Amino acid sequence: MRLLKQLGVVGVVALAGSFAVSAAQWNVPLTLVLGMATAVLSLLAYAWIVRRTERRTPVEVALAGAGRGIGRGVLIGVGMFAVVIANIAFLGGYEVVGWGSAAGALALFGFMAAAAVTEELIFRGILFRIVEGRIGSWGALALTSLLFGAMHLLNPHATLWSSLAIAIEAGAMLAAAYAATRTLWVPIGLHFGWNFAEAGIFGTEVSGKSAPNGLLDGVMSGPAAISGGEFGPEASLYSVAAGTVVTIVFLWLAHRRGRLVAPRQRAAVTLVP
Repeated sequence: MRLLKQLGVVGVVALAGSFAVSAAQWNVPLTLVLGMATAVLSLLAYAWIVRRTERRTPVEVALAGAGRGIGRGVLIGVGMFAVVIANIAFLGGYEVVGWGSAAGALALFGFMAAAAVTEELIFRGILFRIVEGRIGSWGALALTSLLFGAMHLLNPHATLWSSLAIAIEAGAMLAAAYAATRTLWVPIGLHFGWNFAEAGIFGTEVSGKSAPNGLLDGVMSGPAAISGGEFGPEASLYSVAAGTVVTIVFLWLAHRRGRLVAPRQRAAVTLVP
């Protein structure tokens, strides 16, 4: 029941915020403010419902260490995408044709903040964490990764391959980041950094969705295996490779720190300061 209650509360806030951000139609101040408000309200809703249903302090979203965790995640996410897009550009699949829009980047900042926070709360904070307590870390990682990929089947230009790519490079990687750190701040920062780098910096599509130009006006071309095709660089083999490498690193850290949970064993872990 706690899983359903938590999904219900956070899902309602996330859905209302999504409708509000969409209604802003990329108006820069409105999208920025509504996106940030959705992120903050979703975090507050998550903390409240966890306290109510689990009778504990939600240490995974504790303010102490939030800045460091988000900062580390953003650096990893932006760095990952920079490496991916550089490799795609080397093979002629990406080209900068001009400057984009600082205003568009600001709107994208708010939009991506809302998306990163709400998706991490639902998929890693609720689904992965609770399922992990029943079937263990490996089972929870596989299940929630597939669900995360399947959710993106509804996106424009989505295919079975693009959803599998999302499951590997995002679903598994972000779950592994949570398992290694036992805080949601790193996966939130990583999720945001990757998405914002895609659209807000390099001006490419994110998961098949069109958006305003970011800081750069970028154009993708060439074979879909390299560029990702109409879905965008997340369907590129380079993205899958990068996500796989980072997933392995996080899982190695989780194993080294003793934070992988066995089936039917409740997680008992200590946060990294």
